[in-house]
Amino acid sequence: MTVLRIGLEVGQTWTFASALDWPGWCRRGRGQDDAVDRLLEYAPRYKKVAGRGFEVGTPKVVGRVQGNATTDFGAPGMRGLWDDEPLDARETARQVKLLRAAWTAFDKAAAAAPAELPKGPRGGGRDRDGIREHVRESERSYARKLGVRLPPRTPWDEQRDAIAAALTGPGGSEAGGAWPPRYLIRRTAWHVLDHAWELGDKTP
Repeated sequence: MTVLRIGLEVGQTWTFASALDWPGWCRRGRGQDDAVDRLLEYAPRYKKVAGRGFEVGTPKVVGRVQGNATTDFGAPGMRGLWDDEPLDARETARQVKLLRAAWTAFDKAAAAAPAELPKGPRGGGRDRDGIREHVRESERSYARKLGVRLPPRTPWDEQRDAIAAALTGPGGSEAGGAWPPRYLIRRTAWHVLDHAWELGDKTP
């Protein structure tokens, strides 16, 4: 039976559970059990992104890392040993395909969302275009962690293609940068889907 490998990032306030072989499938909870439960609750939503070939499998926590201030703020911010696992060409292509699927899901959610989004109980929160710009600029920042430098206002499609090309081109699985490719894909896909699902939840 297929095993669902889960890595935990354990902070004082939040714990993140990441499906290590399914980039972008990552949720947070108040404690380790709650984080895993939340991850599994999102399986149907992730399946819509991943499409054919996705299966949940039997959950198995394969490791834990200590979180930091970013974790407790509400975003995953730590790498685990699993992020240093090499990616062969076939697995790189599969994971980049999932990253592109996350981008598509975000674009569809943004296209369907109203320009002004409901705010939280204390106000705050970005509207649709603010979220789009935040995600685009975050991706440009993440690209530098891969060793890809893109000028401001690079067209979004070109920016995404440059990231994908750096990952899948010659030496992509060993691309030089502060983040290993496996972590770059996982972290980027999480951020994209987290905001895609936020937009979906705030769209009437």
